[in-house]
Amino acid sequence: MKIIFVIAFVCLLNACTTHENKFGETEITKWAHGKKGAISLTYDDGSINQFRQALPIMNRLKLPATFFIITGHIPGSQYQGKFIGRPVKEIIAETATTPTNQANFFERASAVGFLGYEGTVEYHTRAGSLFEAGKMEEAYKTIDEGYQKVRKGEIKPGQTNKNEVAESEDLTWDDIRKYAAQGHEFASHTVTHPRLAVLDEANLLYELEKSKEDILKQLGPASTFSAEGPYGTEDERVMSYAHKIYPALRNRMPEPFLEELNRSSKIQPGTAGKEYVQWQRGALSKTPMDLMKSWVDTVAAHDNIWLVLVFHGVDGIGWEAISHEVLDEYFQYIKKQENELWVATFADATKYMRERMNAKVALTEQTNKLLVNLTHSLDKTMYTVPLTLKTYVPDNWNTAQVKQGETEQTVSVQKDAKGSYILYQATPNAQPVEVAEAQG
Repeated sequence: MKIIFVIAFVCLLNACTTHENKFGETEITKWAHGKKGAISLTYDDGSINQFRQALPIMNRLKLPATFFIITGHIPGSQYQGKFIGRPVKEIIAETATTPTNQANFFERASAVGFLGYEGTVEYHTRAGSLFEAGKMEEAYKTIDEGYQKVRKGEIKPGQTNKNEVAESEDLTWDDIRKYAAQGHEFASHTVTHPRLAVLDEANLLYELEKSKEDILKQLGPASTFSAEGPYGTEDERVMSYAHKIYPALRNRMPEPFLEELNRSSKIQPGTAGKEYVQWQRGALSKTPMDLMKSWVDTVAAHDNIWLVLVFHGVDGIGWEAISHEVLDEYFQYIKKQENELWVATFADATKYMRERMNAKVALTEQTNKLLVNLTHSLDKTMYTVPLTLKTYVPDNWNTAQVKQGETEQTVSVQKDAKGSYILYQATPNAQPVEVAEAQG
């Protein structure tokens, strides 16, 4: 008996030495099932037609999706929108004598939507947009304008929900559990959909942590992996907090092996040199179908692109709404390329890449049999997505028997320029996989 150790990603990046009989040479394929690329269908805000119109199409085509949901308004959620801090009347009074500046901006921007007056949340949203565009003085003036109108009585008492919240009314946790059981991922889009970059620490943490707590309570720990900060923020301060709370953020996910091209990026993904490229594209109401299809074609033309599609409104409800007829045509186009492209939730695609890049394969070769031990160094309770192994076998094999624990599968032998091989799924950090020629 001899032991062969293979570091999977090193083997992929540097040509592996072919053994004389090739039996046992193993690598982890870049994507699940040996496919050429990956696509994740993601939706923001949870507007109701995402579930009434788009979800049935995806179920019909057996395409999983990831929904980033706003949790605060869902009946049964423990945490709703609120301001964490001193009484807002004190803040309102203070604005009469002290203009908004760097020292007080975050507190005032956090509070302005919770003053008890209709529409003041729009001052928070506008100021946040200006702040992230680097227009600090304009952001300060916007906050001053909102508080001034409150002091002068120019705004009626009351509370106005953001459009994103109103558009997702009627969604319940029972609905979400049903949809999750159909194979879809549900993830955090905060409690109230704020401009996180202009919240002070207490309110920033509330939005991130309390949304996660409600999702944990309603859906369990598997649904607390992914999150998306509203408006696609990449603010460094926000990211420094959010990355400590959620393992994966669609906003930004720094990895040494991953090139990130966000929705506004003009860089062509085929020019990126890293092992993986996350290429985000946002289909809007007037995006031509030919352009949308070209994104899919680009993924199929390379071997390292993860296309993350971002959708919002559907059939007139939600931002930049797309008709369900357009979605149906588009998803059918994606489905037709499923032999080459892996359609996966945001969480599953993330986990696969991380597992592969932190994996090790140990091989024990026996007479007419191979034991494959697959391990990775990540959190073993969180990272459990099966990896696809490619193992070379003797040329006279037609089929192989692959067994891991109680799971057994018969796989066909395929051929490439290097010889005969099999592709099979293996669960990391579990029992060794037994590979042998199928009998009979």
